[in-house]
Amino acid sequence: MRLLRTVTFLFCMLCFVLVKAQTDEEVIKTIYKTSLTNGQSYEWLRYLSNQIGGRLSGSINAQKAVEWTKEELDKLGLDKVWLQPVMVPKWIRGIKEHAYIESAAGKTTTVNICALGGSIATPALGIKANVVEVHSFEALEALGKENIEGKIVFFNRPMQADLIITYEAYGGCVNQRYSGAVEAAKYGAIGVIVRSMNLRLDDYPHTGSMTYNNLPVEQRIPSAAISTNDAELLSTMLKLDKGTQLYFKQSCKQLKDVQSYNVIGEITGSEYPNEYILVGGHLDSWDLGDGSHDDGAGVVQSMDVLRLLKKSGIKPKRNIRVVLFMNEENGLRGATKYAQEAKQKGENHIFALESDAGGFTPRGFAFDCNDVSFNQVLSWKHLFKPYLIHYFEKAGSGADVGPLKTSTNVLAGLRPDSQRYFDHHHASNDTFDAVNKRELELGAATMTALVYLFDKYGVNPISNENELKK
Repeated sequence: MRLLRTVTFLFCMLCFVLVKAQTDEEVIKTIYKTSLTNGQSYEWLRYLSNQIGGRLSGSINAQKAVEWTKEELDKLGLDKVWLQPVMVPKWIRGIKEHAYIESAAGKTTTVNICALGGSIATPALGIKANVVEVHSFEALEALGKENIEGKIVFFNRPMQADLIITYEAYGGCVNQRYSGAVEAAKYGAIGVIVRSMNLRLDDYPHTGSMTYNNLPVEQRIPSAAISTNDAELLSTMLKLDKGTQLYFKQSCKQLKDVQSYNVIGEITGSEYPNEYILVGGHLDSWDLGDGSHDDGAGVVQSMDVLRLLKKSGIKPKRNIRVVLFMNEENGLRGATKYAQEAKQKGENHIFALESDAGGFTPRGFAFDCNDVSFNQVLSWKHLFKPYLIHYFEKAGSGADVGPLKTSTNVLAGLRPDSQRYFDHHHASNDTFDAVNKRELELGAATMTALVYLFDKYGVNPISNENELKK
């Protein structure tokens, strides 16, 4: 046994010496090779998606995911693995929603809808009413109560197709999903139907969070998303006949908060005991699919970052943490709790990287940081060029790492190709078969390479000038 320990120690020291002797180009090449030939992210995702499935906050599946990911992190031989308790909302969808368009008495066409997360139910028998189509809150206000009261408001503003960065298109219309019910209720609407946030025309309704703000319970109205194909159909039918009615029924319910957990694993740094580098994604998902792209991909990529560092023989200087956040989709409770405890403990998170944009081909990163740190990042861009990673921009990082922001640290978000992401986002086709193994593994390697660089050089290029010259 003593001989085995000695051999293992000598092997680890040899790996460490070899890594120290390598250039950054060589280390990063090793990381990519290891991920593409000996990656674990795809198999992890297979289990998370197919054996556990959708992981709505507060659900049994969410708890199963917590337990399973902790077990997998324990197997990696990290220095620490633990669960961080957090209270999360528990919203349930209930039985499948039903809706139809009625163009004349007894003449109906079934359409595809799903309740928005956080919505109340319809009455037990559903609701049926005339429909008012609008494209903005301003249009709603212009119509006024006299044209809206007692009707169903149909928000039909599509994602802007000519925006290459599809997140911008999403941001341009998501307010109708999130706040549509609050706005429509002001004018006496009895329900809301929202065009799905999807650039493609298909039959999949896309859910997502919505809010009632401080609206009294008795004034709240049910809110659902309708597929893009059916949104087009409803709009056309309304143009032909303003008297067209819509029926929909849903049985969702908001229950009391329940306890869940963030899952955390750590490799302890060798030189800087109070400097932390975080990589993570959110473990919860919506319930319609199995959450493979949103955000199973980010979860398994983040887990694989720590595995790839160990496999590549890299001994970090700083503490490297993987955090699998709970409740990003409908509350951000996990991220808030983590940041609060980190602040209380005085932990200095110099860099935090999030993957929450799907498992597609990585294109680069968005960085939330000061100009000095961004210039440091740009000096590394050539290291990623052989892997066709060209997108290095100052922009928003990610919802879960956002609460960790300070004036000196760096937050980043992995930016995969986004053209197909919203085909699957929050819909029942967000499933394992929609994820490409090689694309997922490229993303894991890309994240690991950036973590390696921030661990080696830190976030202050002036004080690390000598290291940068090595």
